[in-house]
Amino acid sequence: MRTRILLIMIMTVFFVTCQSNTDLEHFPEGKSPEEIGLRIAEKFLSTSHSQYGDTRPSEPPTQITYPDVCAWLGGMWFAETTKDTALLGRFKARFQPLFNEEKNMLPVPNHVDNNVFGSVPLELYRQTGESRYLELGLEYADSQWVLPEGATSEQKQWADEGYSWQTRIWIDDMFMITAVQSQAFLATDDPKYIDRAAKEMVLYLDEIQLKNGLFYHSPEAPFCWGRGNGWMAVGMAELLRILPVENPNRQRIMQGYHKMMAALLKYQEADGMWRQIIDDEEAWEETSATAMFTYAMITGVKNGWLNKGRFGTAARKGWLALTTYINADDELTDVCAGTNIKNSRDHYMNRPRIVGDLHGQAPLLWCAAALLR
Repeated sequence: MRTRILLIMIMTVFFVTCQSNTDLEHFPEGKSPEEIGLRIAEKFLSTSHSQYGDTRPSEPPTQITYPDVCAWLGGMWFAETTKDTALLGRFKARFQPLFNEEKNMLPVPNHVDNNVFGSVPLELYRQTGESRYLELGLEYADSQWVLPEGATSEQKQWADEGYSWQTRIWIDDMFMITAVQSQAFLATDDPKYIDRAAKEMVLYLDEIQLKNGLFYHSPEAPFCWGRGNGWMAVGMAELLRILPVENPNRQRIMQGYHKMMAALLKYQEADGMWRQIIDDEEAWEETSATAMFTYAMITGVKNGWLNKGRFGTAARKGWLALTTYINADDELTDVCAGTNIKNSRDHYMNRPRIVGDLHGQAPLLWCAAALLR
């Protein structure tokens, strides 16, 4: 009898432990997505526009840059999931000067890093219904597929094949292009936008996903840079979250997503982090990539695409690890500085580790929102 009772107790402890390891709803005090998300959102709202993620630029920024866009978008997602209309109102108020005295800060729609800006007004339209946001956002989504004067022969070829003329086969693009097109679809319900995004994603998967599931930064830079892979991971997760089930490219994208998630599971460190070069054991643990991979896994588990036992555990470890990198000023530490491609391991290994950079703050907000969906 005692043996039976002991066995039941052991099994109960084992079951509870397994459940807690995969739990994406309950977290220790100070580590909940509600608390962390609000801290990071408040930090963004209390800080002026950055210069490509650097919240302490030496010179005033000349335009809204893509890291600001990513944090802005994440903050609005967080406000929606928490039903915090006052917080959303503050993100909206931050945008108003861009219609007037800060109009010169609007990015020129001539590059993937600029066109992603359209995601912000499109999200504001989706949550407020105010048409002026829709009009502005669609300018950025549509111009990504309208060949400009003076286009190069390569850009013309991409356009002739039905892709964005801004195509360049860098993994960063698979958030920058797909985000604004997906947001345009959500705002208009016009399938051309989501079809564009899906077709573009399949092109990149076919061209540059490695056999092991990861991605080089570009064909010219054969290194599995963390945040670069993060853009791809989040891009696929977001696209799959929005893509209609009947879309003919959905299965191919899901295949690429599963292949990447399995690879990431293999390379996650025991403490929950991923490295600056994912498959390099000498590389330092980096927070922006970790946040992006965590977001992609949270989204997969929540939507039933990924096994909760394996990936729920990895996502929880990732989130809890990230919370230890937030300093007293609500800034994420050990964020890789903005990084261009280069065929050099040292280039990636020696990148500066930035504090409070929006490349890290943004995906932390995404994770908080995803955990609360």
